[in-house]
Amino acid sequence: MNLSLLIILPFITLLAILLVRGLKQVRTIALAGSALQLLLVLALLYLYREERAAGNNAAFIFEDGYIWYRSLGINYHVGVDGISIAMILMTALVVIAGVLVSWKMEKMNKEFFFLLIFLSLGAYGFFISLDLFTLFFFLELAVIPKFLLIGIWGSGKKEYSAMKLALMLMGGSALVFVGLAGLYFNTSVNGAHSFDLFDVANQHIPVGVQRVFFPFAFVGFGIFTALFPFHTWVPDGHSSAPTAASMFLAGISMKLGGYGCLRVATFLMPEAAKEYSTIIIVLACIAILYGAFATMMQNDLKYINAYSSVSHCGFILLGIGILTRTSINGAVIQMVSHGLMTALFFAAIGMIYDRTHSRQVAQLGGLMKMMPFISTVFVIAGLCSLGMPGLSGFVAEMTVFMGSWEKSDMFYRIATIVACASIVVTAVYILRAVGSAIMGPVKNSGYLPLKDAGWNEKLAAGLLIVGILVIGIAPLYLTELINPGTDIIMNVINKAVTK
Repeated sequence: MNLSLLIILPFITLLAILLVRGLKQVRTIALAGSALQLLLVLALLYLYREERAAGNNAAFIFEDGYIWYRSLGINYHVGVDGISIAMILMTALVVIAGVLVSWKMEKMNKEFFFLLIFLSLGAYGFFISLDLFTLFFFLELAVIPKFLLIGIWGSGKKEYSAMKLALMLMGGSALVFVGLAGLYFNTSVNGAHSFDLFDVANQHIPVGVQRVFFPFAFVGFGIFTALFPFHTWVPDGHSSAPTAASMFLAGISMKLGGYGCLRVATFLMPEAAKEYSTIIIVLACIAILYGAFATMMQNDLKYINAYSSVSHCGFILLGIGILTRTSINGAVIQMVSHGLMTALFFAAIGMIYDRTHSRQVAQLGGLMKMMPFISTVFVIAGLCSLGMPGLSGFVAEMTVFMGSWEKSDMFYRIATIVACASIVVTAVYILRAVGSAIMGPVKNSGYLPLKDAGWNEKLAAGLLIVGILVIGIAPLYLTELINPGTDIIMNVINKAVTK
């Protein structure tokens, strides 16, 4: 399969959006394009499984490449393994859900849908890139659309939030580039430097070099995934963004950072990852607890989901920092689970806000009576967030806990207990939000005439719920998909540990 189709299809959709006029035509093209993306990704998943079943044990499948800048060793080199396909599938689901939720967007609708599809193009390119410069290129493509989506279509302190997000993510990008440049100039193939992932991975990078450049790469990518204490853009950015942009930010953009921490920093500099693992675990545990307790103090539904995202992304970093096969599997599952769950949560919050014009928990109440479908979606997203068995959140967090408990060292046991304690705090703020906003008597009689979800909102929520249920009920499918990629990463880590 030609992986470039994942970039070409969104690009064609962008051109088509520019050539038409009228809300109906624009949103129809955006929906058609995102639906074709999902079908293409499902076809990719099927063909990938067929290749594996046929005995293809290559690290990456469907590789393709072209020389981009020969003198600097920059190539357009793409390929996928199970981990990247899981990320791509999550992206496709969130993209189509975001388009459906934004179906009635009227303000500058052409520009709005253009930027949404543009974000998906950057995400697909990032997840399939096997050249570090190309990967960085697609990472950067996603920053400006986020700034514009918040600054133009946002609410509240949207200018401040957009500027803060852009500056912090660009700062993270600068750190990433320093880390990638360090890898580039300290490796060579036939006397020439290269950005190719395989070329760098096959070189033995001196431990001293890894110690210097690992923090740049890991912290840079970590900023994208709410690494403490560089997480402060998350609450402001999410709370001010329009619904679809919040879904993209939390569901996709934050996973670019987690994927980069794993695929680039940890995989290419395993000895430094081992040495810095204690710091990573401590910061992850702080983010998990801090995010949970900070969420308890919030009364705005978007801030509740935003701060809880800081906590849940802490599990991703914890799984990576533990450096066991099970914990890394858990980190990848948490990326997919959180992407779907938080997108669903923001979608439900957006539906509530569109009707009540309020996100304050104290002002809501009894919404189940008027909006049973939207309220049910809100409850499912909340239960997934607190780790209810049968939903993806339970599988992801338990896998991380099991992976961290595998190490008998007291430090790892304490880190596991601290992370587990956050579940109790999560239950408190989720049940409080559900009880106050969804259950109980109707606090505002003006809410009585409100209508429930439309067909587009039901379809958007349904797609995300299906993904959450499949992972929660049959996690083996996802585990089998990502295991080969995890094994390759673990082989590199184990070699580094034994040195």
